Amino acid sequence: MSQTEYFTKMSHDKRDPNPFLAIFLDRSIPFNEEAKAAYLKDCSSRSRQFLLPLLRPLARLSIILIQIYKIVLPKAFTSSKRLHQFLYWGMKTFVSADANYMILRHFYLGSEVLQFIRDNVPGIQVEMNPLKPTNLDPIKDDLFLNHDLNLYNFIINLNKELIAKNIDVVKQDHLNFDAITTSPIPIEPMPNRWTNFLDLTTAIECFTPAYQIFLTDNDFWRATNSLQLDETVGILASKIIGTNDRLALINNKHPMVPLTTLRAGFRLVLHGLATEQLHALLVELKHAQDSKLTQSI
Repeated sequence: MSQTEYFTKMSHDKRDPNPFLAIFLDRSIPFNEEAKAAYLKDCSSRSRQFLLPLLRPLARLSIILIQIYKIVLPKAFTSSKRLHQFLYWGMKTFVSADANYMILRHFYLGSEVLQFIRDNVPGIQVEMNPLKPTNLDPIKDDLFLNHDLNLYNFIINLNKELIAKNIDVVKQDHLNFDAITTSPIPIEPMPNRWTNFLDLTTAIECFTPAYQIFLTDNDFWRATNSLQLDETVGILASKIIGTNDRLALINNKHPMVPLTTLRAGFRLVLHGLATEQLHALLVELKHAQDSKLTQSI
């Protein structure tokens, strides 16, 4: 059974309507259908319903305690290599197949969104480092850290080019969609043993303290502050496509107002959804542009 069939074949009880079925059927939010089904199915799991309320307070308490620990021993036990080996092991062993699928999609789509922006600002040259994992193995090669570095380096290098060449980001009448994949992302089947029970949100909340303890305080703050760039990326894309009507659900807001690390896990989920929504919108626009070109021939 495909992910979408989980919802399309679900019965509807008028006296007890399924909230996730309602959200799945709603089309007001741009979202890849398979990914939307995977995410909502993951949200309806027992792990999210029963474990998340118990583990989230403990995870956030851990963040506070680790912050104090980092004041005394700022670089003890820090190792990006150990962090990513731990993340790889944890995702392979405990995280649900749907959650792992959504995490890998995020890296893939994030790379495509940044390349789309670069391709649609004429006159600039920004070197890209696309991350497109199709299985869990690339995690061991600093995948999460490189994802954050890519985002910062892209924003810095893009704006240096814009300033040096006196270029503005403006609406493009004909958009370059070469970077945007419309076919299914070729992600391999994820581990699905009895131990793979953690939903996406609970897994992120649990892994955030590990992220903090294995990174330097500077690296962890930089990683959490990168979430504030959702608004920046959304604004750049809206300028290029000429509308921001369907980008209103970006919730990691003003990039000049960094938040504390305490809610980093929750904000990371919002970050992933913002990327999904923007990429889905670009796919819609690509199909519409291709259709117009076909009709004009």
